[in-house]
Amino acid sequence: MGPAMPAEKSFIIDFDGTLTRVEALDELAVLCLKGKPGAEAVLRRFKAVTEAGMRGEIPFDASLRQRLRLITPNRRQIAAVTRLLKRRLTPSVSRNRGFFRKHGGSVFVVSGGFKEYMVPVLRPLGIPEDHVFGNTFVFDREGRAVGFDEKNPLCRRDGKAAQVKALGLKGDVAVVGDGMTDYEMKKACPGSRFFAFTENVRREAVVAKADRVAPSFDEVLFANELPTSLSYPKSRIKALLLDNVSAEAAALLREEGYAVESVPRSLPEAELAAGLKDAHLLGIRSGTRVTAEGLADAGRLLAVGVFAIGTNNVDLDACARRGVPVFNAPFSSTRSVAELVVGEAVMLLRRVFERSAKLHAGVWDKGHEGCCEVRGKRLGIIGYGNIGSQVSVLAEALGMEVLYYDVLDKLALGNARKCRSMGEVLRKADVVTLHVDGSPANDRLIGEREFRAMRPGACFLNSSRGRVVDLAALARNLRCGKLRGAAVDVFPVEPRSNDERFACELKGMRSVILTPHIGGSTMEAQENIARFVTERVFSYVNNGDTLHSVNFPQVRLPRLARSHRFLHIHRNVPGMLSQINTVFAGHRINIEGQYLKTSEDIGYAITDICAKYDQGVMKALRQIPGTIRFRALY
Repeated sequence: MGPAMPAEKSFIIDFDGTLTRVEALDELAVLCLKGKPGAEAVLRRFKAVTEAGMRGEIPFDASLRQRLRLITPNRRQIAAVTRLLKRRLTPSVSRNRGFFRKHGGSVFVVSGGFKEYMVPVLRPLGIPEDHVFGNTFVFDREGRAVGFDEKNPLCRRDGKAAQVKALGLKGDVAVVGDGMTDYEMKKACPGSRFFAFTENVRREAVVAKADRVAPSFDEVLFANELPTSLSYPKSRIKALLLDNVSAEAAALLREEGYAVESVPRSLPEAELAAGLKDAHLLGIRSGTRVTAEGLADAGRLLAVGVFAIGTNNVDLDACARRGVPVFNAPFSSTRSVAELVVGEAVMLLRRVFERSAKLHAGVWDKGHEGCCEVRGKRLGIIGYGNIGSQVSVLAEALGMEVLYYDVLDKLALGNARKCRSMGEVLRKADVVTLHVDGSPANDRLIGEREFRAMRPGACFLNSSRGRVVDLAALARNLRCGKLRGAAVDVFPVEPRSNDERFACELKGMRSVILTPHIGGSTMEAQENIARFVTERVFSYVNNGDTLHSVNFPQVRLPRLARSHRFLHIHRNVPGMLSQINTVFAGHRINIEGQYLKTSEDIGYAITDICAKYDQGVMKALRQIPGTIRFRALY
């Protein structure tokens, strides 16, 4: 698909660090020095000479001469580095092999490297040998490279610019490279545009000179209105991460090629709305509320990733109406939260925090009064989902008797026993822990009446949602001695960042463990969450998968191969698939594969075709009444 490239459009591309991910001569040096005495010192000297030549401290030809004397490569080693370079093609170059094979005659590779390894690497891409310009080795009878052709202009400092000027290219010329010598090629070709290539290395001095920054070769092709392996350059996809989302998530997104903006706090609605105007992906934790109003101007938003278990802070229906799937991490922090809960139960029954506070104040209070083992005590779990059931397993391993209640019929693990009501759990348990979701039905689930129903001297823990507990009632029952102690990790109102002050009725109470919503704040949990959510987002953006979305019809699709994929999100009304197929039939396009999944309000139709298509097909699909969003994948 797409327009043919005009005959007057040409590309001048650097080799080292652009078409390949490495500096070829440095890799050749590593091969030549492998196993030799003092190899590390020689390699350091080799690279120092390379840098000196690039900075202009010594002439480029002198730099080449000195480096070859240090390593004296032979033909076998050059062949070995050639094989390595074929495996080290830049990823975006490799995935756009189709462009090079089709338009290789309009591509000119100009480099200070050597043609002996460049030509074999570039030939499979479809770039003619007479379009590859580089230095050449001089070999002795034993096949050792003892020098280079010193008449070649590319062995000199300004050689690239001289070579480009000699080409005499006319028309639209794009120069692509990562160094200042590549920028000099642009200056030698009047009217050309310089693309600072940053996929492998980013040099700010080079970026400052660029007409356009190209984080990948997809960007180069996209800017030149040419077909790419991707329907949209990933470097143009912006991910906005809030709430101190794990740095691991940001790293994964950047590794995928996305532009990432991280904000270490949650945003109020107005600020969020402003930030979403140019964002394609949103990543949040529990501190940011995503509302219909906040989404009003989010025309580019493709998906929302909630880097937490719950999604009650997101208007899922509003996202669905805009064709935006929401992904969360329902299992990734389960173990971390469960460990914290069981640990807090131990600390409360042993009165550890009370004794610790006294000791910090200089009071030695050694004694056993009121301190108990957890073994033999009854743990009551309200909410027997992913976390509640794991708490059950850990607590039973410590010798606790486990009771639980859930509004759904959940299979008991181990020897846990299901109770007929929440009241039964409250009356019988020595320790009560909450693990319910944040649905409106659970607001103020635990209040004065529930605390009165609990056993005298019981402990209470909440690591679920802040709104489910009346904290004032909890404070009263702690002060009067009805409850032994409490541990609270979640609160009805929480600071937006670490810089804000925290206020709560439970502050200052020695029998209370207060933690700042850290149930899932472990290195392991955050890494698991980061990987799980970003992988779900990648699968949707790259392949159209909605598996594990909490607000979308769930579809797991085969990998896209040698096909075009059309993603059509629409209101769930009769006749939509018929209208979609009528468009394809009208453009004489056969369908290779098709998938449709619906929910109550929306439908998600995926169509794979092998045929070429034009903009008219996409325009017609977008204009079908009831269309919410349409996207094409190559």
